Amino acid sequence: MTLVWKLLRRHVSVAQLLGFFFANLLGMLIVLLSVQFYFDLKPLILGDDNGAIKGDFVIVSKQVGGISSDNSFDDEEVAEVRSQRFVKSVGMFTASRFKVYGMMGIGGGPSMGTQMFFESVPDKFVDVNSTQWKVTESGDGVPVVPIILPRNYLSLYNFGFAQSQSLPQISEGTVSMMDITLRFRGNGLEEYMRGKVVGFSSRINTILVPDDFLRQCNMRFASGEDTRHSRLILEVSNPADDAIPLFMQEKGYEIDEGKLDAGKMMYFLRLVSGIVMAVGILISALSLYILMLSIFLLVQKNTQKLRNLLLIGYSPVRVSLPYQLLAIGVNVLVLCLALALLFFLREAYMEYVWQLFPTIQDTVMWPSLVLGVALSLIVCLFNAVAIHRKVMNIWNRED
Repeated sequence: MTLVWKLLRRHVSVAQLLGFFFANLLGMLIVLLSVQFYFDLKPLILGDDNGAIKGDFVIVSKQVGGISSDNSFDDEEVAEVRSQRFVKSVGMFTASRFKVYGMMGIGGGPSMGTQMFFESVPDKFVDVNSTQWKVTESGDGVPVVPIILPRNYLSLYNFGFAQSQSLPQISEGTVSMMDITLRFRGNGLEEYMRGKVVGFSSRINTILVPDDFLRQCNMRFASGEDTRHSRLILEVSNPADDAIPLFMQEKGYEIDEGKLDAGKMMYFLRLVSGIVMAVGILISALSLYILMLSIFLLVQKNTQKLRNLLLIGYSPVRVSLPYQLLAIGVNVLVLCLALALLFFLREAYMEYVWQLFPTIQDTVMWPSLVLGVALSLIVCLFNAVAIHRKVMNIWNRED
């Protein structure tokens, strides 16, 4: 292959290759930077909502006036909400209708207990691994119930109750390791289970458990499931849609404006990231065109040499290989340099983010790495196939 490369490299245009290199580097860097920027700022907007509600959603309830015993949604109201153009799907909150008492401790040490309540939403709204979001059994056969806690509950304990009662403050990781014993009472029955915190949510203020589990418990401990639902969770197509607050105001429904604002910010973050990524992909596509044009011109200049090589016994694969290696080498170099620049640029802007928001948790870079490798593999494969087809055209015409 060395002799073949020496024969074919004489017409290689360094200027065209450099043009492709820098254009592709710029496009690749823009694409990776937009993806990384999205993942870095997502926890800031959603409050690092690991293991909670997914998607753009709005929680809707009726206004409470005076002493009201029933503020639930009937079937007609639910159907009217579902028919709105900004609504993608509707889920109903299910509340526990039996007594729940929870006790928490670590390693069999002193525990603290309190009355609790549970709620659930359909599983499709919960962003937890399906293997975690189901009731399992411990080694001694006791059911273990996965729980999602509101993050502000922990803040209230740490900065309010714990300080006033001279109790130790606890972190999210500590809560996840705690031994939780749950006691269910109702309908003349009593049962003990264990709880396990699998996530914290900054976007929803309730204690969530799996929907099927809570419905079964209501059937068992509360003599049937209550068909009334006091709150709805709506997945919306665009949280920035002005029709949402107008509809809620017209119907007298209440929504959490803070959660709606977070949804709007997430929508615009995705929109801006998508536009920037599209620009980067466009630049990369143009640079790919430059590379293919450069290689095709190089092949065209060496057409007679390629025909002679094919006639004396060189296979099309062997003749194509030098050009393919040239394209792959340039693409790999672009990927490595783009990832290096991404690392330094991310370190630079994250310094400012951490200064403004010291509590934001650091994110990983593997989504950008996976995307960069995937794009490079696609481009390399496209280059290899295009070059091979070009050489085959010369070979077929010779036949």
